[in-house]
Amino acid sequence: MRKIIIPPIKCQGIKSKLADWILEFVELQKGERWIEPFMGSGVVGFTLQPEKALFCDINPHLINFYNSIKKGEITSKIAREFLEKEGSLLKEKSESHYYFIRERFNETKNSLDFLFLNRACFNGVIRFNRKGFFNVPFGHKPERFAKAYVTKICNQIEKVEKATQTFDWQFVCQDFRQSILQSNQNDWIYCDPPYFGRHTDYFNCWTETEELDLFDLLAKTKSKFILSTWHSNQYRNNSEIEKYLANFEIVTKEHFYHVGATELNRNTMIEALVINFPKLKPQSAKVLYQSQLFI
Repeated sequence: MRKIIIPPIKCQGIKSKLADWILEFVELQKGERWIEPFMGSGVVGFTLQPEKALFCDINPHLINFYNSIKKGEITSKIAREFLEKEGSLLKEKSESHYYFIRERFNETKNSLDFLFLNRACFNGVIRFNRKGFFNVPFGHKPERFAKAYVTKICNQIEKVEKATQTFDWQFVCQDFRQSILQSNQNDWIYCDPPYFGRHTDYFNCWTETEELDLFDLLAKTKSKFILSTWHSNQYRNNSEIEKYLANFEIVTKEHFYHVGATELNRNTMIEALVINFPKLKPQSAKVLYQSQLFI
C-alpha cells in the first residue's frame, strides 16, 4: 500500500481513495513521462512522484496555483501566514468575509484567495459561472481554519514544493486535446475527465462532443493510457463506455462518493478504468469483457 499524497486543492471526484488501485497498473520506466490532460486534484500523479510530468487543466486558477508553488511565490510559510490571517477574520465575520474573499478573487484571481475559497466553500466544490466567476456558496464553518487544519494544508503544500524542486514537473493551462497530441510512445497518459452525464460544471461544460474527441484521440495515441470513468450505479449504466470495449481492457472497482448536498445523493458507484496495454491484473480488479457488460 503506497502512501497517498493528498493535494492542497480539493476537487469534486478526487481520486484519493482510488489512487493506489489506479497506480497498480502503472510501471513507469526511467525516461518515461507522466501526462495528465485533466489534472484536477493531481492526486494520482502526485502520489506516483514521476521524474518527469506534464500536468494540464483548462482551469487557469488551478494551474496558476501550482505554478506559484513551483516558482516559490507560494510556500508553506506564506500560506500559513495568509490562512491564519484570513481564517481569523472568517471566524470573526463569518460568511461576510467569505463573500468578500470570493469577490476579491473574482477581481484579482489571486492564488491564495483561490486556496482559501476552495477550503472554506461548500463541500470543497470548484465551480464557475459562465462569466468565469467562482460562485460556490459559503460552507457554513466560520472556524474552518483552526490551527490543526491550517497545518494540514501547509504540510500538503510543502510536499508539492519539494516535488517541484526535485522533479521535472510542468503545469500548463490547455485543452485536453493539445495535451494528448503532445504525447508520444514514451509517455503514460492518465485521463480523469468530467464524467459525461454526471459532472458538467467543473470549469466549463463537458458534452458529447468532448467525449467523442477524447475517445478518438485515445484510440489513436501511441502512448500507454489509463482512463478513469464510471461504469454504473444503482440507477443506470454508463452507455459511453461501450465504445471502448472492442479494443481496450476495462476493469472495475466499487467506490463510494461523498460528494452531494445530502446523504441521499451520496451513493456507491462502480468505477471503471480503460487501459490500452497488456497488464497482469491486480487481485483488487474485476476484468470486464463485452459479453459481461450490461446484462
